[in-house]
Amino acid sequence: MIDYRSDTVTRPTPGMLAFMQSAPVGDDVFGEDPSINSLERITAAKFGMEAGLFCPSGTMTNQLAIKTHTQAGDEVICDEISHIYQYEGGGIAFNAGCSVKLLHGDRGILNADQILAGINPEDVHKPISRLISLENTSNRGGGACYDFDAFKAIKKVAQDHQLSLHLDGARIFNAIVQKKEAATDYGNIFDSISICLSKGLGAPVGSVLVGSAAFIKKARRWRKVFGGGMRQAGYLAAAGIYAMDHHIDRLAEDHKNATLLRDVLEKKEFIKSILPVETNIVIATIEGKYTAASFTAALKDKGILAIAMTPTQVRFVFHLDITEMDLAKTIDIINAF
Repeated sequence: MIDYRSDTVTRPTPGMLAFMQSAPVGDDVFGEDPSINSLERITAAKFGMEAGLFCPSGTMTNQLAIKTHTQAGDEVICDEISHIYQYEGGGIAFNAGCSVKLLHGDRGILNADQILAGINPEDVHKPISRLISLENTSNRGGGACYDFDAFKAIKKVAQDHQLSLHLDGARIFNAIVQKKEAATDYGNIFDSISICLSKGLGAPVGSVLVGSAAFIKKARRWRKVFGGGMRQAGYLAAAGIYAMDHHIDRLAEDHKNATLLRDVLEKKEFIKSILPVETNIVIATIEGKYTAASFTAALKDKGILAIAMTPTQVRFVFHLDITEMDLAKTIDIINAF
């Protein structure tokens, strides 16, 4: 099967497996796993941050950030299609005891004026606006990217109103490669960043939360409470080190291939529209003789897996396990529909 369901389906490359097998390990709860310590230092330094915290998942790093930045009863401002709201099991309420101010952005991308209007006034009837959470790239927005000037404007709003600013950077390296940005610039904008290793970078598991030393110290305590303390997990951390050394620049291939698939899909009469393709995600709206479910079922019969995100939308995600031959076969199959 050619699997476009997500960039989480990748398997470790032979080089990554060999690097994992040779990793030195220790007890991370005691702070003694050298591979985890190295990954945390490398990731923090890459983004110009003081410290990092390795976790099993991006959901955990996001939820730890929210918990660490807020107190129960506070409010988190985010886009209505953001991952922290749509796909993290209600964790904002359950883990942090916070409410959410949902804003309607452009494909998941918010602007400073929207956020400013969403901040609650000082009013005993309302929760305290405490945290702004952005997502780059935007998953349900079809891999949409922020412009860095938008980050700067939002940062000023956050500073003016004493709000913390968090980035769900599950696919942050896709944005950095596409926009030709410097990772260290993100550290000047955000108070915390969640960086996923198991999506475009192709590691089998894991995410890193980066921020100030004091922030990460507090988040580490909450990680223990959440059940995220790991022991000899350096084998997994080694996969992340390898991924950052070898798999960042190749993301441009995924972006190019996504545009090639878009060009094929937009010529089909049953494709109503396609969200602008900026990175590795293609989201097409289906109409006419197919629904999203029937189209993905027809693709599966031909050996292609994709996701029906809604009754009318189908998502394809490119990653390092999609070869040029896979894409060529996919194009031939879609052209025959």
